[in-house]
Amino acid sequence: MNLSNAAVAKQTTWQAVCQATDLVADSGVVVWHEGAQVALFYLPGQDQAVYAIDNRDPRSGANIIGRGLLGSVQDELVVAAPLYKQHFSLRDGRCLEDAGQRLRVWPVRVVAGQVEIGQ
Repeated sequence: MNLSNAAVAKQTTWQAVCQATDLVADSGVVVWHEGAQVALFYLPGQDQAVYAIDNRDPRSGANIIGRGLLGSVQDELVVAAPLYKQHFSLRDGRCLEDAGQRLRVWPVRVVAGQVEIGQ
């Protein structure tokens, strides 16, 4: 199971959003989930290989986070927003440069070749 917290799986409703083969290693793809654009990042070799985070950049209002660059800042996995280059944690969505900015994150897992996002 691809979850950072196994307890989440017991109380979460899951919805398939794409095939695992739709994911691109070390990059983002964007899916539609419950009225929102969600950026999925696939990082092979990590404990949790897939991350789901809001695609809407809070500073610019543009839906571009899925096009951001992946990296790490002080051992924190991050995506850098394409326009203003602020770094958002893939684990909890907080902005490393501005505590007032945060992206929503969703639990995500891969089951039988399907990528599922939890509610």
